[in-house]
Amino acid sequence: MKTQPSPRILIVGGVAGGASAACRARRMNEHAHIVLFEKDRHVSFANCGLPYHVGGEIAERDRLLVAKPELLAKRFRIDVRTRHEVAAIDRHRKLVRVLDRDRNTEYEEAYDRLILAPGASPLVPTLPGVESSNVLTLRNLEDTDRILGTIHGNKVQRAVVIGAGYIGLEMVEQLSCLNIHVTLVELLPQVLPIFDAEMAQPIKETLAAKGVALHLGDAVERFESDNLLAHAAVLKSGTRLDADLFILGIGVRPNVKLAQDAGLALGKSGGIEVNRVMQTADADIYAVGDAAEYPFGPTGQMMRIALAGPANRAGRIAADHAVTGRAGSMPSVLGTAIVRVFDKTAAMTGLTRKLARRLDIPARSVIVIANNHAGYFPGAQAMTLKLVYAPDTGRVLGAQAVGGEGVDKRIDVIATAMAFGATVRDLAGLDLAYAPPFGSAKDPVHMAAFAACNQLDGLVKTLDPDADLSGYQVVDVRSPAEVAKAPLADAPHAVAIPIDDLRDRLGELDPKRPTAVSCASGLRSYVAARILMQNGFVDVYNLTGAATLRARAVAARLT
Repeated sequence: MKTQPSPRILIVGGVAGGASAACRARRMNEHAHIVLFEKDRHVSFANCGLPYHVGGEIAERDRLLVAKPELLAKRFRIDVRTRHEVAAIDRHRKLVRVLDRDRNTEYEEAYDRLILAPGASPLVPTLPGVESSNVLTLRNLEDTDRILGTIHGNKVQRAVVIGAGYIGLEMVEQLSCLNIHVTLVELLPQVLPIFDAEMAQPIKETLAAKGVALHLGDAVERFESDNLLAHAAVLKSGTRLDADLFILGIGVRPNVKLAQDAGLALGKSGGIEVNRVMQTADADIYAVGDAAEYPFGPTGQMMRIALAGPANRAGRIAADHAVTGRAGSMPSVLGTAIVRVFDKTAAMTGLTRKLARRLDIPARSVIVIANNHAGYFPGAQAMTLKLVYAPDTGRVLGAQAVGGEGVDKRIDVIATAMAFGATVRDLAGLDLAYAPPFGSAKDPVHMAAFAACNQLDGLVKTLDPDADLSGYQVVDVRSPAEVAKAPLADAPHAVAIPIDDLRDRLGELDPKRPTAVSCASGLRSYVAARILMQNGFVDVYNLTGAATLRARAVAARLT
Protein backbone atom coordinates (compact mmCIF):
# COMPACT_ATOMS: atom_id res chain seq x y z
CA MET A 1 0.00 0.00 0.00
CA LYS A 2 1.51 3.32 -1.04
CA THR A 3 1.13 6.23 1.34
CA GLN A 4 0.98 9.81 0.15
CA PRO A 5 2.91 12.52 2.02
CA SER A 6 -0.40 14.35 2.59
CA PRO A 7 -3.09 11.64 2.56
CA ARG A 8 -6.75 12.55 2.83
CA ILE A 9 -8.11 10.61 5.83
CA LEU A 10 -11.86 10.44 6.43
CA ILE A 11 -13.12 9.03 9.71
CA VAL A 12 -16.72 7.95 10.20
CA GLY A 13 -17.75 8.24 13.84
CA GLY A 14 -16.10 9.71 16.91
CA VAL A 15 -16.09 8.65 20.58
CA ALA A 16 -13.41 6.10 21.54
CA GLY A 17 -12.33 4.57 18.23
CA GLY A 18 -12.85 7.43 15.80
CA ALA A 19 -11.59 10.29 17.95
CA SER A 20 -8.52 8.28 18.97
CA ALA A 21 -7.81 7.52 15.32
CA ALA A 22 -8.13 11.17 14.33
CA CYS A 23 -5.72 12.45 16.98
CA ARG A 24 -3.20 9.66 16.39
CA ALA A 25 -3.29 10.25 12.64
CA ARG A 26 -2.40 13.90 13.21
CA ARG A 27 0.43 13.07 15.60
CA MET A 28 1.86 10.63 13.05
CA ASN A 29 1.45 12.90 10.02
CA GLU A 30 1.39 16.66 10.37
CA HIS A 31 0.49 17.09 6.70
CA ALA A 32 -2.46 14.70 6.42
CA HIS A 33 -5.88 16.20 5.71
CA ILE A 34 -8.18 14.68 8.34
CA VAL A 35 -11.97 14.96 8.37
CA LEU A 36 -14.05 13.40 11.15
CA PHE A 37 -17.79 12.92 10.57
CA GLU A 38 -20.07 12.40 13.55
CA LYS A 39 -23.82 12.02 13.02
CA ASP A 40 -24.64 13.26 16.54
CA ARG A 41 -23.76 16.55 18.22
CA HIS A 42 -20.88 15.32 20.39
CA VAL A 43 -17.78 13.88 18.82
CA SER A 44 -15.85 12.70 21.86
CA PHE A 45 -17.58 11.98 25.15
CA ALA A 46 -17.22 9.54 28.04
CA ASN A 47 -20.10 7.20 27.35
CA CYS A 48 -19.01 4.97 30.25
CA GLY A 49 -19.68 7.91 32.56
CA LEU A 50 -23.25 8.52 31.43
CA PRO A 51 -25.01 6.54 34.20
CA TYR A 52 -23.02 8.42 36.83
CA HIS A 53 -24.16 11.76 35.46
CA VAL A 54 -27.76 10.53 35.69
CA GLY A 55 -27.21 9.68 39.36
CA GLY A 56 -25.36 12.90 40.10
CA GLU A 57 -21.96 11.43 40.96
CA ILE A 58 -20.63 13.30 37.93
CA ALA A 59 -22.43 16.54 38.56
CA GLU A 60 -21.20 18.66 35.65
CA ARG A 61 -22.34 17.55 32.21
CA ASP A 62 -19.34 19.15 30.52
CA ARG A 63 -16.99 16.82 32.37
CA LEU A 64 -18.27 14.05 30.09
CA LEU A 65 -17.02 15.89 27.01
CA VAL A 66 -13.55 14.42 26.49
CA ALA A 67 -12.64 16.61 23.53
CA LYS A 68 -14.80 19.31 22.00
CA PRO A 69 -14.72 20.01 18.25
CA GLU A 70 -13.02 23.34 18.94
CA LEU A 71 -10.10 21.63 20.66
CA LEU A 72 -9.73 19.03 17.92
CA ALA A 73 -9.75 21.78 15.31
CA LYS A 74 -7.34 24.13 17.06
CA ARG A 75 -4.82 21.72 18.56
CA PHE A 76 -4.90 18.92 15.99
CA ARG A 77 -6.17 20.75 12.89
CA ILE A 78 -8.88 18.14 12.43
CA ASP A 79 -11.91 19.12 10.35
CA VAL A 80 -14.71 17.99 12.67
CA ARG A 81 -18.21 17.88 11.20
CA THR A 82 -20.86 17.02 13.75
CA ARG A 83 -24.43 16.26 12.67
CA HIS A 84 -22.94 14.92 9.43
CA GLU A 85 -23.85 11.31 8.62
CA VAL A 86 -21.94 9.25 6.08
CA ALA A 87 -24.73 7.56 4.13
CA ALA A 88 -22.80 5.57 1.52
CA ILE A 89 -19.31 4.58 0.37
CA ASP A 90 -18.31 4.44 -3.29
CA ARG A 91 -15.20 2.26 -3.13
CA HIS A 92 -14.45 2.50 -6.87
CA ARG A 93 -14.43 6.31 -6.92
CA LYS A 94 -13.09 6.50 -3.33
CA LEU A 95 -15.85 8.83 -2.26
CA VAL A 96 -18.35 8.95 0.57
CA ARG A 97 -21.80 10.49 0.37
CA VAL A 98 -22.51 12.68 3.39
CA LEU A 99 -25.81 13.94 4.77
CA ASP A 100 -25.69 17.29 6.56
CA ARG A 101 -28.46 16.60 9.07
CA ASP A 102 -28.97 20.24 10.04
CA ARG A 103 -29.27 21.56 6.49
CA ASN A 104 -30.77 18.35 5.09
CA THR A 105 -28.36 18.45 2.15
CA GLU A 106 -26.00 15.87 0.69
CA TYR A 107 -22.50 16.12 -0.74
CA GLU A 108 -19.55 13.90 -1.65
CA GLU A 109 -16.12 13.78 -0.06
CA ALA A 110 -13.04 12.03 -1.47
CA TYR A 111 -10.64 9.91 0.56
CA ASP A 112 -7.30 8.18 0.28
CA ARG A 113 -7.96 6.20 3.45
CA LEU A 114 -11.26 5.69 5.23
CA ILE A 115 -11.58 4.65 8.89
CA LEU A 116 -14.98 3.35 9.98
CA ALA A 117 -15.90 3.80 13.64
CA PRO A 118 -19.71 3.72 13.45
CA GLY A 119 -20.15 2.11 16.87
CA ALA A 120 -23.25 0.26 17.92
CA SER A 121 -26.87 1.12 18.69
CA PRO A 122 -28.97 0.00 21.66
CA LEU A 123 -31.26 -2.92 20.99
CA VAL A 124 -34.88 -1.78 21.06
CA PRO A 125 -37.33 -4.68 20.79
CA THR A 126 -40.46 -4.33 18.70
CA LEU A 127 -43.02 -4.31 21.51
CA PRO A 128 -46.35 -2.54 21.94
CA GLY A 129 -45.77 0.79 23.65
CA VAL A 130 -41.99 0.79 23.20
CA GLU A 131 -42.20 4.10 21.33
CA SER A 132 -43.47 5.86 24.49
CA SER A 133 -41.51 8.96 25.45
CA ASN A 134 -40.47 7.53 28.83
CA VAL A 135 -39.17 4.20 27.44
CA LEU A 136 -35.54 5.15 26.92
CA THR A 137 -32.06 3.83 26.16
CA LEU A 138 -28.67 5.15 27.26
CA ARG A 139 -25.99 5.43 24.60
CA ASN A 140 -25.06 9.11 24.23
CA LEU A 141 -25.45 12.50 25.86
CA GLU A 142 -28.78 13.14 24.16
CA ASP A 143 -30.10 9.94 25.76
CA THR A 144 -28.79 11.15 29.12
CA ASP A 145 -30.58 14.47 28.70
CA ARG A 146 -33.82 12.68 27.87
CA ILE A 147 -33.55 10.46 30.95
CA LEU A 148 -32.83 13.41 33.25
CA GLY A 149 -35.60 15.42 31.64
CA THR A 150 -38.05 12.57 32.28
CA ILE A 151 -36.88 12.13 35.87
CA HIS A 152 -37.34 15.78 36.72
CA GLY A 153 -40.30 16.52 34.44
CA ASN A 154 -42.37 13.50 35.45
CA LYS A 155 -41.22 13.52 39.11
CA VAL A 156 -40.22 9.88 38.71
CA GLN A 157 -40.70 7.72 41.81
CA ARG A 158 -40.59 4.25 40.22
CA ALA A 159 -38.42 2.94 37.41
CA VAL A 160 -38.06 -0.35 35.59
CA VAL A 161 -34.67 -1.29 34.14
CA ILE A 162 -34.74 -4.05 31.52
CA GLY A 163 -31.46 -5.93 31.23
CA ALA A 164 -29.03 -6.92 34.01
CA GLY A 165 -25.74 -6.41 32.18
CA TYR A 166 -23.20 -3.71 32.98
CA ILE A 167 -25.25 -0.70 31.84
CA GLY A 168 -28.44 -2.03 33.39
CA LEU A 169 -26.78 -2.57 36.77
CA GLU A 170 -25.11 0.84 36.71
CA MET A 171 -28.47 2.45 35.99
CA VAL A 172 -30.13 0.49 38.79
CA GLU A 173 -27.51 1.77 41.23
CA GLN A 174 -27.68 5.38 40.09
CA LEU A 175 -31.48 5.57 39.96
CA SER A 176 -31.61 4.07 43.46
CA CYS A 177 -29.23 6.81 44.63
CA LEU A 178 -31.88 9.30 43.49
CA ASN A 179 -34.36 7.60 45.87
CA ILE A 180 -36.24 6.09 42.95
CA HIS A 181 -37.65 2.63 43.60
CA VAL A 182 -36.15 0.37 40.92
CA THR A 183 -37.33 -2.93 39.49
CA LEU A 184 -34.87 -4.98 37.42
CA VAL A 185 -36.07 -7.38 34.71
CA GLU A 186 -33.74 -9.88 33.05
CA LEU A 187 -34.61 -12.53 30.48
CA LEU A 188 -31.98 -14.96 31.75
CA PRO A 189 -32.15 -16.50 35.24
CA GLN A 190 -29.26 -14.45 36.69
CA VAL A 191 -27.90 -10.94 36.83
CA LEU A 192 -24.65 -10.37 34.93
CA PRO A 193 -25.48 -13.16 32.47
CA ILE A 194 -21.94 -13.17 31.08
CA PHE A 195 -20.59 -14.38 34.48
CA ASP A 196 -20.75 -17.89 35.87
CA ALA A 197 -23.90 -18.17 37.96
CA GLU A 198 -22.30 -18.62 41.38
CA MET A 199 -20.06 -15.60 40.79
CA ALA A 200 -23.02 -13.36 39.97
CA GLN A 201 -25.05 -14.48 42.99
CA PRO A 202 -23.52 -11.95 45.46
CA ILE A 203 -24.53 -9.12 43.12
CA LYS A 204 -28.09 -10.45 43.09
CA GLU A 205 -28.08 -10.59 46.89
CA THR A 206 -26.74 -7.04 47.10
CA LEU A 207 -29.47 -5.76 44.80
CA ALA A 208 -32.16 -7.43 46.88
CA ALA A 209 -30.64 -6.07 50.10
CA LYS A 210 -30.75 -2.55 48.64
CA GLY A 211 -34.46 -2.85 47.92
CA VAL A 212 -34.28 -3.53 44.19
CA ALA A 213 -37.15 -5.76 43.05
CA LEU A 214 -35.85 -8.57 40.83
CA HIS A 215 -37.67 -10.40 38.06
CA LEU A 216 -35.19 -12.89 36.62
CA GLY A 217 -35.99 -15.40 33.91
CA ASP A 218 -38.75 -13.14 32.65
CA ALA A 219 -39.17 -10.59 29.86
CA VAL A 220 -41.25 -7.57 28.96
CA GLU A 221 -44.11 -8.45 26.62
CA ARG A 222 -45.58 -4.97 26.22
CA PHE A 223 -45.74 -1.48 27.67
CA GLU A 224 -49.11 -0.04 28.62
CA SER A 225 -49.27 3.62 27.69
CA ASP A 226 -51.56 6.61 27.24
CA ASN A 227 -50.70 9.47 24.89
CA LEU A 228 -47.22 8.03 24.30
CA LEU A 229 -46.47 7.92 28.03
CA ALA A 230 -45.94 4.41 29.41
CA HIS A 231 -47.28 3.68 32.87
CA ALA A 232 -46.64 -0.08 33.15
CA ALA A 233 -44.57 -2.93 31.76
CA VAL A 234 -46.33 -6.28 31.44
CA LEU A 235 -44.07 -9.32 31.64
CA LYS A 236 -44.50 -12.64 29.87
CA SER A 237 -45.27 -14.18 33.25
CA GLY A 238 -48.26 -11.85 33.48
CA THR A 239 -46.67 -9.65 36.15
CA ARG A 240 -47.56 -5.97 35.77
CA LEU A 241 -44.93 -3.43 36.82
CA ASP A 242 -46.20 0.12 37.30
CA ALA A 243 -43.55 2.79 36.81
CA ASP A 244 -42.84 6.33 35.59
CA LEU A 245 -39.60 5.53 33.72
CA PHE A 246 -38.41 2.51 31.74
CA ILE A 247 -34.77 2.00 30.73
CA LEU A 248 -33.81 -0.54 28.04
CA GLY A 249 -30.37 -2.04 28.64
CA ILE A 250 -30.62 -5.32 26.77
CA GLY A 251 -27.51 -4.96 24.63
CA VAL A 252 -26.28 -3.30 21.45
CA ARG A 253 -26.28 -4.03 17.74
CA PRO A 254 -23.19 -3.12 15.67
CA ASN A 255 -23.75 -0.42 13.06
CA VAL A 256 -22.50 -2.37 10.06
CA LYS A 257 -25.00 -1.36 7.36
CA LEU A 258 -22.68 1.23 5.84
CA ALA A 259 -19.93 -1.39 5.50
CA GLN A 260 -22.33 -4.05 4.24
CA ASP A 261 -23.78 -1.77 1.59
CA ALA A 262 -20.24 -1.08 0.40
CA GLY A 263 -19.61 -4.80 -0.03
CA LEU A 264 -17.27 -5.20 2.93
CA ALA A 265 -17.26 -8.62 4.56
CA LEU A 266 -18.66 -9.32 8.02
CA GLY A 267 -17.16 -11.90 10.35
CA LYS A 268 -18.83 -14.78 12.15
CA SER A 269 -19.79 -12.64 15.15
CA GLY A 270 -21.50 -10.05 12.94
CA GLY A 271 -18.84 -7.36 13.13
CA ILE A 272 -16.83 -5.92 10.26
CA GLU A 273 -14.08 -8.34 9.29
CA VAL A 274 -10.57 -6.89 9.66
CA ASN A 275 -6.95 -8.02 9.75
CA ARG A 276 -4.46 -7.33 12.55
CA VAL A 277 -3.88 -3.74 11.38
CA MET A 278 -7.66 -3.17 11.24
CA GLN A 279 -7.92 -3.20 7.42
CA THR A 280 -11.14 -4.50 5.95
CA ALA A 281 -11.36 -6.48 2.71
CA ASP A 282 -10.63 -3.15 1.01
CA ALA A 283 -7.04 -2.20 1.90
CA ASP A 284 -7.90 1.52 1.94
CA ILE A 285 -10.75 1.09 4.43
CA TYR A 286 -10.31 0.31 8.14
CA ALA A 287 -12.81 -0.53 10.86
CA VAL A 288 -12.48 -0.02 14.62
CA GLY A 289 -14.66 0.08 17.71
CA ASP A 290 -17.90 -1.69 18.56
CA ALA A 291 -18.69 -2.50 14.91
CA ALA A 292 -15.39 -4.32 14.27
CA GLU A 293 -14.11 -7.72 15.29
CA TYR A 294 -11.00 -8.37 17.39
CA PRO A 295 -8.96 -11.50 18.11
CA PHE A 296 -10.23 -12.98 21.39
CA GLY A 297 -7.19 -14.00 23.42
CA PRO A 298 -8.22 -17.34 24.96
CA THR A 299 -9.45 -18.81 21.65
CA GLY A 300 -7.83 -16.78 18.88
CA GLN A 301 -11.25 -16.44 17.25
CA MET A 302 -12.40 -13.07 15.91
CA MET A 303 -15.19 -11.62 18.03
CA ARG A 304 -17.05 -8.39 18.66
CA ILE A 305 -16.06 -7.00 22.06
CA ALA A 306 -17.85 -3.71 22.67
CA LEU A 307 -15.52 -2.03 25.16
CA ALA A 308 -13.83 1.38 25.13
CA GLY A 309 -10.29 0.14 25.76
CA PRO A 310 -10.01 -2.07 22.66
CA ALA A 311 -11.70 0.64 20.58
CA ASN A 312 -9.05 3.17 21.59
CA ARG A 313 -6.20 0.78 20.82
CA ALA A 314 -7.71 -0.23 17.49
CA GLY A 315 -8.16 3.41 16.48
CA ARG A 316 -4.51 4.07 17.19
CA ILE A 317 -3.35 1.11 15.07
CA ALA A 318 -5.66 1.94 12.15
CA ALA A 319 -4.45 5.54 12.16
CA ASP A 320 -0.79 4.49 12.19
CA HIS A 321 -1.27 2.26 9.18
CA ALA A 322 -3.50 4.69 7.30
CA VAL A 323 -1.01 7.57 7.40
CA THR A 324 2.34 5.75 7.43
CA GLY A 325 1.70 2.31 5.94
CA ARG A 326 3.20 0.76 9.08
CA ALA A 327 1.62 -0.35 12.36
CA GLY A 328 1.91 -2.91 15.08
CA SER A 329 -0.63 -5.72 15.15
CA MET A 330 -3.82 -5.35 17.14
CA PRO A 331 -3.19 -7.25 20.38
CA SER A 332 -5.60 -9.95 21.43
CA VAL A 333 -8.53 -8.70 23.47
CA LEU A 334 -9.62 -10.47 26.65
CA GLY A 335 -12.92 -8.69 27.31
CA THR A 336 -11.66 -7.40 30.66
CA ALA A 337 -14.50 -5.52 32.33
CA ILE A 338 -15.67 -4.34 35.74
CA VAL A 339 -18.85 -3.00 37.32
CA ARG A 340 -19.71 -1.47 40.69
CA VAL A 341 -23.10 -2.32 42.17
CA PHE A 342 -23.58 -0.40 45.41
CA ASP A 343 -20.90 -1.74 47.79
CA LYS A 344 -19.94 -4.73 45.62
CA THR A 345 -17.63 -4.96 42.62
CA ALA A 346 -17.64 -7.66 39.96
CA ALA A 347 -14.94 -8.02 37.33
CA MET A 348 -13.84 -10.55 34.75
CA THR A 349 -11.34 -11.27 32.00
CA GLY A 350 -11.13 -13.99 29.35
CA LEU A 351 -13.17 -17.18 29.46
CA THR A 352 -15.79 -18.14 32.01
CA ARG A 353 -16.57 -21.82 32.52
CA LYS A 354 -19.95 -21.14 30.95
CA LEU A 355 -18.38 -19.77 27.76
CA ALA A 356 -15.77 -22.53 27.70
CA ARG A 357 -18.54 -25.13 27.71
CA ARG A 358 -20.44 -23.31 24.97
CA LEU A 359 -17.32 -23.15 22.79
CA ASP A 360 -16.40 -26.75 23.68
CA ILE A 361 -13.03 -25.67 25.09
CA PRO A 362 -11.54 -27.95 27.78
CA ALA A 363 -11.20 -25.97 30.99
CA ARG A 364 -10.83 -26.41 34.71
CA SER A 365 -11.44 -23.88 37.43
CA VAL A 366 -10.69 -23.20 41.06
CA ILE A 367 -12.39 -20.78 43.42
CA VAL A 368 -10.83 -19.17 46.48
CA ILE A 369 -12.25 -16.81 49.06
CA ALA A 370 -9.67 -14.44 50.49
CA ASN A 371 -9.29 -10.96 51.97
CA ASN A 372 -8.24 -7.99 49.87
CA HIS A 373 -5.43 -7.30 52.35
CA ALA A 374 -4.04 -8.84 55.52
CA GLY A 375 -6.89 -10.05 57.69
CA TYR A 376 -5.34 -8.66 60.87
CA PHE A 377 -5.26 -5.14 59.40
CA PRO A 378 -8.51 -3.21 59.96
CA GLY A 379 -10.98 -3.03 57.10
CA ALA A 380 -10.20 -6.29 55.32
CA GLN A 381 -12.91 -7.24 52.82
CA ALA A 382 -13.51 -10.73 51.48
CA MET A 383 -13.43 -11.39 47.77
CA THR A 384 -14.21 -14.47 45.72
CA LEU A 385 -11.78 -15.20 42.90
CA LYS A 386 -12.39 -17.84 40.22
CA LEU A 387 -9.51 -18.87 37.99
CA VAL A 388 -10.14 -20.74 34.72
CA TYR A 389 -7.25 -22.60 33.07
CA ALA A 390 -6.36 -25.24 30.48
CA PRO A 391 -6.25 -28.71 32.08
CA ASP A 392 -3.26 -29.89 30.03
CA THR A 393 -0.88 -26.92 30.00
CA GLY A 394 -2.16 -24.84 32.89
CA ARG A 395 -2.43 -21.79 30.61
CA VAL A 396 -4.66 -19.18 32.22
CA LEU A 397 -7.89 -18.79 30.23
CA GLY A 398 -9.84 -16.38 32.37
CA ALA A 399 -10.84 -15.12 35.80
CA GLN A 400 -13.78 -13.62 37.64
CA ALA A 401 -13.83 -11.83 40.97
CA VAL A 402 -16.53 -10.36 43.16
CA GLY A 403 -16.16 -8.50 46.43
CA GLY A 404 -15.24 -5.03 47.63
CA GLU A 405 -11.91 -3.23 47.41
CA GLY A 406 -9.10 -4.88 45.46
CA VAL A 407 -11.17 -6.77 42.92
CA ASP A 408 -9.90 -4.53 40.12
CA LYS A 409 -6.25 -5.09 41.03
CA ARG A 410 -6.51 -8.89 40.95
CA ILE A 411 -8.32 -9.03 37.63
CA ASP A 412 -5.87 -6.55 36.09
CA VAL A 413 -2.91 -8.63 37.32
CA ILE A 414 -4.38 -11.79 35.78
CA ALA A 415 -5.33 -10.02 32.54
CA THR A 416 -1.78 -8.72 32.24
CA ALA A 417 -0.34 -12.17 32.84
CA MET A 418 -2.73 -13.65 30.26
CA ALA A 419 -1.51 -11.14 27.67
CA PHE A 420 1.90 -12.82 27.94
CA GLY A 421 0.55 -16.38 27.81
CA ALA A 422 0.97 -17.07 31.51
CA THR A 423 0.24 -20.41 33.15
CA VAL A 424 -1.07 -20.95 36.66
CA ARG A 425 2.52 -21.73 37.69
CA ASP A 426 3.54 -18.30 36.43
CA LEU A 427 0.80 -16.73 38.55
CA ALA A 428 1.97 -18.69 41.58
CA GLY A 429 5.42 -17.14 41.18
CA LEU A 430 4.39 -13.51 40.69
CA ASP A 431 6.26 -11.03 42.87
CA LEU A 432 3.42 -8.78 44.02
CA ALA A 433 3.57 -5.78 46.34
CA TYR A 434 2.76 -6.59 49.95
CA ALA A 435 2.16 -4.54 53.05
CA PRO A 436 -0.75 -5.12 55.47
CA PRO A 437 -2.90 -2.21 54.21
CA PHE A 438 -2.59 -3.36 50.58
CA GLY A 439 -2.39 -7.14 50.38
CA SER A 440 -1.15 -10.36 51.93
CA ALA A 441 2.07 -12.30 51.60
CA LYS A 442 -0.09 -14.91 49.86
CA ASP A 443 -2.23 -12.74 47.62
CA PRO A 444 -5.62 -14.02 46.41
CA VAL A 445 -3.99 -14.40 42.98
CA HIS A 446 -1.35 -16.65 44.53
CA MET A 447 -3.93 -18.67 46.44
CA ALA A 448 -5.98 -19.33 43.31
CA ALA A 449 -2.81 -20.27 41.42
CA PHE A 450 -1.66 -22.58 44.23
CA ALA A 451 -5.02 -24.36 44.15
CA ALA A 452 -4.78 -24.79 40.37
CA CYS A 453 -1.21 -26.09 40.63
CA ASN A 454 -2.37 -28.61 43.23
CA GLN A 455 -4.91 -29.86 40.71
CA LEU A 456 -2.35 -30.09 37.93
CA ASP A 457 0.11 -31.92 40.19
CA GLY A 458 -2.48 -34.49 41.22
CA LEU A 459 -2.43 -33.46 44.86
CA VAL A 460 -6.20 -33.12 44.89
CA LYS A 461 -9.20 -33.57 42.61
CA THR A 462 -11.97 -31.00 42.69
CA LEU A 463 -15.69 -30.74 42.16
CA ASP A 464 -17.50 -27.66 40.91
CA PRO A 465 -19.71 -25.85 43.46
CA ASP A 466 -22.92 -27.02 41.77
CA ALA A 467 -21.86 -30.68 41.48
CA ASP A 468 -24.40 -33.42 42.19
CA LEU A 469 -23.20 -34.84 45.51
CA SER A 470 -25.81 -37.55 45.83
CA GLY A 471 -23.36 -40.29 44.88
CA TYR A 472 -20.59 -39.14 47.20
CA GLN A 473 -19.70 -39.70 50.82
CA VAL A 474 -19.70 -36.03 51.86
CA VAL A 475 -17.54 -34.85 54.76
CA ASP A 476 -18.08 -31.32 56.14
CA VAL A 477 -15.00 -30.35 58.19
CA ARG A 478 -16.31 -27.06 59.57
CA SER A 479 -16.96 -26.51 63.27
CA PRO A 480 -20.30 -27.64 64.72
CA ALA A 481 -21.39 -24.01 65.09
CA GLU A 482 -20.66 -23.29 61.41
CA VAL A 483 -22.56 -26.34 60.27
CA ALA A 484 -25.53 -25.56 62.50
CA LYS A 485 -25.67 -21.99 61.20
CA ALA A 486 -25.45 -22.92 57.49
CA PRO A 487 -25.68 -26.64 56.59
CA LEU A 488 -24.02 -27.65 53.32
CA ALA A 489 -26.56 -26.85 50.60
CA ASP A 490 -28.28 -29.72 48.81
CA ALA A 491 -26.26 -32.32 50.74
CA PRO A 492 -28.48 -33.57 53.58
CA HIS A 493 -26.36 -36.73 53.87
CA ALA A 494 -23.16 -34.82 54.71
CA VAL A 495 -21.22 -36.11 57.73
CA ALA A 496 -19.90 -33.34 59.97
CA ILE A 497 -16.39 -34.00 61.33
CA PRO A 498 -14.33 -30.96 62.36
CA ILE A 499 -10.96 -30.82 60.63
CA ASP A 500 -9.01 -31.16 63.89
CA ASP A 501 -10.91 -34.36 64.78
CA LEU A 502 -10.66 -35.99 61.36
CA ARG A 503 -7.59 -38.19 61.95
CA ASP A 504 -9.17 -39.62 65.10
CA ARG A 505 -12.51 -40.35 63.40
CA LEU A 506 -11.41 -41.93 60.12
CA GLY A 507 -13.12 -45.16 61.21
CA GLU A 508 -16.53 -43.46 60.77
CA LEU A 509 -15.91 -43.19 57.01
CA ASP A 510 -15.69 -45.72 54.16
CA PRO A 511 -12.32 -45.34 52.40
CA LYS A 512 -13.60 -47.17 49.32
CA ARG A 513 -16.41 -44.75 48.53
CA PRO A 514 -15.98 -41.61 46.41
CA THR A 515 -15.61 -38.85 48.99
CA ALA A 516 -16.28 -35.11 48.65
CA VAL A 517 -14.87 -32.81 51.30
CA SER A 518 -16.12 -29.31 52.12
CA CYS A 519 -15.49 -26.52 54.60
CA ALA A 520 -16.40 -22.82 54.39
CA SER A 521 -14.00 -21.65 51.68
CA GLY A 522 -11.99 -24.66 50.49
CA LEU A 523 -8.79 -24.31 52.51
CA ARG A 524 -9.59 -26.63 55.42
CA SER A 525 -11.23 -29.09 53.05
CA TYR A 526 -8.02 -29.22 50.99
CA VAL A 527 -6.10 -30.13 54.15
CA ALA A 528 -8.76 -32.75 54.94
CA ALA A 529 -8.56 -34.19 51.43
CA ARG A 530 -4.79 -34.59 51.79
CA ILE A 531 -5.31 -36.37 55.14
CA LEU A 532 -7.82 -38.77 53.61
CA MET A 533 -5.75 -39.45 50.49
CA GLN A 534 -2.73 -40.38 52.64
CA ASN A 535 -4.81 -42.66 54.84
CA GLY A 536 -6.07 -45.04 52.18
CA PHE A 537 -9.08 -43.19 50.77
CA VAL A 538 -8.98 -43.96 47.06
CA ASP A 539 -11.22 -41.34 45.43
CA VAL A 540 -11.25 -37.97 47.20
CA TYR A 541 -12.47 -34.59 45.91
CA ASN A 542 -12.31 -31.09 47.31
CA LEU A 543 -15.45 -29.02 46.69
CA THR A 544 -14.04 -25.85 45.17
CA GLY A 545 -15.32 -22.75 46.90
CA ALA A 546 -16.77 -25.12 49.50
CA ALA A 547 -19.97 -24.34 51.42
CA THR A 548 -19.96 -20.63 50.59
CA LEU A 549 -19.89 -21.08 46.83
CA ARG A 550 -22.14 -24.12 46.93
CA ALA A 551 -24.83 -22.08 48.67
CA ARG A 552 -24.57 -19.48 45.90
CA ALA A 553 -24.56 -22.08 43.13
CA VAL A 554 -27.59 -23.89 44.51
CA ALA A 555 -29.44 -20.60 45.05
CA ALA A 556 -28.67 -19.58 41.45
CA ARG A 557 -29.87 -22.96 40.17
CA LEU A 558 -33.14 -22.64 42.07
CA THR A 559 -33.87 -19.12 40.82
